[in-house]
Amino acid sequence: MSTTSAMVPQPTALVFTVRRCEPELVKPAISDIDDQESLRTQIPIIQFYQYNPSMQGKDPAKVIREALGKTLVFYYPFAGRLREGPNGKLMVDCTGDGVLFIEAHADVKLEQFGEALQPPFPCLDQLLHDVPGSGRMLNCPLLLIQVTRMKCGGIVFALRVNHTMSDGAGLFQFISAMAEMAQGAISPSILPVWERHLLSCRTPPQVTCTHHEYDKVDDIKSCTNFTPSENMVHHSFFFNPSDISAIRRFVPLHLHHCSTFEVLTACLWRCRTLALQFDPDEQVRLLCIVNVRSKFNPPLPKGYYGNAIVYPVAVTTAGQLCQNPLGYAIELVKQTKESVTEEYVKSVADFLATNGRPPFSLVRVYLVSDTRHVKLYDVDFGWGKAMYGGPAKGVVASFQIPHRNKKGEDGLVVPIYLPASAMERFVRELNRMLKDDPAGSRSNSTFIKSTM
Repeated sequence: MSTTSAMVPQPTALVFTVRRCEPELVKPAISDIDDQESLRTQIPIIQFYQYNPSMQGKDPAKVIREALGKTLVFYYPFAGRLREGPNGKLMVDCTGDGVLFIEAHADVKLEQFGEALQPPFPCLDQLLHDVPGSGRMLNCPLLLIQVTRMKCGGIVFALRVNHTMSDGAGLFQFISAMAEMAQGAISPSILPVWERHLLSCRTPPQVTCTHHEYDKVDDIKSCTNFTPSENMVHHSFFFNPSDISAIRRFVPLHLHHCSTFEVLTACLWRCRTLALQFDPDEQVRLLCIVNVRSKFNPPLPKGYYGNAIVYPVAVTTAGQLCQNPLGYAIELVKQTKESVTEEYVKSVADFLATNGRPPFSLVRVYLVSDTRHVKLYDVDFGWGKAMYGGPAKGVVASFQIPHRNKKGEDGLVVPIYLPASAMERFVRELNRMLKDDPAGSRSNSTFIKSTM
């Protein structure tokens, strides 16, 4: 029996050349909503806590520092640094360099800050130290936290965040996670979601809506509402339910079901415009900061902590706003909020990406932020709820901050920043809304709920 063996062909040696570029790290990009010029800023918040005898022997700085470290495991981009890519696009380099943490002692008692804890706070720069060189956008810490022990045993927790990373709701989520970790949780109850692509421009971009908030507004008389040389003052006003009811007397019947935000915003916009004494034919604007998480179908993922906000604008003249009844302003506020849809938000992202991410105009603008659902005073690191929790100041934006005063009344604190002469007129106009009847009788009383 004969056998044959087949020859197995040998493979030909494969020879080719690979030309490699220099290796590079791909960094997570922030969204086009995050990346706009007006959000390239730092936002300070502050929280005051009374002494809690049940926490005797526990060091608040140590507890919060350890909680921060545990929270950053989940929110690791906060420990990175912003870098700038092609065309000025920002991205996060997850370097793990960490956030700045300051432990401090103050020889002052909480009661020395006054009866009403609300912005502006004396010596804010002492309670939130601006570490030299730390406040730039690029290559700097994205968070700065200072925990200050007070002479009375109380605590001040202050934080500064790079706004391109988070809006108010996102920051509240992060701080709440820290509080959970401080009280023993092994993970946050709401896990963070990055997914910034959800608010980035489409391919190709489709600007389908009009975005007057980014108009280039000429101002022949001055570049802003007031000149920098004027004596500027910063007051906060606390509105309890009785104050809101007093303003609602001016609301027409067909707007009876409008929200507290709409009523208060319309009132303050009108009072502020009267106080600044614009010419009747001058254009004035209201920018409402609107949270868009629920505007999507389906909604943005629970845990999304980026900037999910847009700035729809109402446009009218000073004369129309001030000479018409309050209902006119309320209608404008309602229409402005209702203009925000999922398509509007996508159009904003496309507009920003194709127009160089411009800032919104601040010429004759009242910018208002509804933070009623960001209840920072509820955040408990173990020492109880805060006496005050919210923005440390309001200059460009006028926040509506939820607050419970020392009488136990729930209400809203609203910081207002104006020239001294305009502030006097603003208080008078607000008094007329709160103290007078809708028929227009005038009162000379002083609105006593404002603080310097």
